[in-house]
Amino acid sequence: MNDEIALATPMAFVTRANGAVLDARGQRFSLGQPCRVETSAGRWTDAEVVGFADGTLQLLTFACVADVVPGARVLPGHSTPALRIGPSWLGRVVDAFGQPLDGKGPLRGDTWLDTQGSPPAPLDRRAIAEPLAVGVRAIDGLLSLGKGQRVGLFAGSGVGKSVLLGMMTRHTEAQIVVVGLIGERGREVGEFVTETLGRDGLAKAIVVAAPADAPPAQRMKATELCHAIATHFRDAGHDVLLLVDSLTRYAMACREVALSLGEAPAARGYPVSVFARLPRLVECAGNGAGSGSLSAIYTVLAEGDDLQDPVVDTARAVLDGHIVLSRELADAGHYPAIDIGASVSRCMTQAVGARHAGAARAFKAQWHAYRQIRELIPLGAYVPGAHAETDRAVARHPAMLDFLCQHEGEHRAPHDLCERLEALCR
Repeated sequence: MNDEIALATPMAFVTRANGAVLDARGQRFSLGQPCRVETSAGRWTDAEVVGFADGTLQLLTFACVADVVPGARVLPGHSTPALRIGPSWLGRVVDAFGQPLDGKGPLRGDTWLDTQGSPPAPLDRRAIAEPLAVGVRAIDGLLSLGKGQRVGLFAGSGVGKSVLLGMMTRHTEAQIVVVGLIGERGREVGEFVTETLGRDGLAKAIVVAAPADAPPAQRMKATELCHAIATHFRDAGHDVLLLVDSLTRYAMACREVALSLGEAPAARGYPVSVFARLPRLVECAGNGAGSGSLSAIYTVLAEGDDLQDPVVDTARAVLDGHIVLSRELADAGHYPAIDIGASVSRCMTQAVGARHAGAARAFKAQWHAYRQIRELIPLGAYVPGAHAETDRAVARHPAMLDFLCQHEGEHRAPHDLCERLEALCR
């Protein structure tokens, strides 16, 4: 009887391997069908049907396929095990499949997690009308975020991006923080959890990690799992902050898969399907119809500090604002290295009101006035008294610099930021 069942099992056979994608021929499987692929060691690895052409199946694998050989059997698999989620997930670190990575035992919950959810309908989204403090003075004062807003954090390497994310996680007023560490070095994942977040930051956070050596399918799945977790807690009525580091690594994973599937490269080697995926992903964030909120901050890597990179350009177009980190400021020891002139929050007025937004604009104008003449001061070419506005900017620059710079452990309530900005600009 067992032999008859084995003979009747639908089966295909691997004919070609191209990166994370396998070609197989034989039994026909439907699009999206989970599969199991036999390895040379007699083990099985999970895959999913992502395409087909001329009778050939295209399978996306979720693990390394170095030990898959030609002719390896492909059998129908089981659907991804459903996850139960609840408050016990707080303080935990999980992988792309929602399995614990921290050795603290199994995860428990009282509600099934919907990992295939769709974004709220446009007219069902509650308007952004309340501020969300993240505990960083330069952001809360000059680039104020609203509950439900989605912004990009644009940065090159080594300018303090991870430290800034840790500050926001520890100091934000959001009740729950979901952190996605996508494509980061394995060492950095451990350091971010134990040092950057610390015990206090981790207590209200859920971390989803897919390091740089994970297959592209896992990096994509981990990013999507972050959004599913954040959406669940938003729909439960919580104020949630989602931090994804980084959106660029997600786009790179999508590019790797798309090229393996034979899609033609376009801008900077990215197939057009990548730029279709990015808006679908970020639209999952934002407010829904209920009382909860889902704000999101996506880091976007500007390779070589190039802000014209296609992923940077696409992210800037689909997000509700962008915060730019400057290498020049970082090299000068100005942390956080936020370039307030190049950054913008499109929802600031709705979140904090016209008075605060006006004070922020006045501060920016005064900061810009100083930046225009700063190189003349060491040369002795600046003559006080020639221009009153410039004189005010020079006189107040130390106080403005003190407002913008903030130590990693420094935090104070944002209730008086508007008054401080007005005092600096009088």
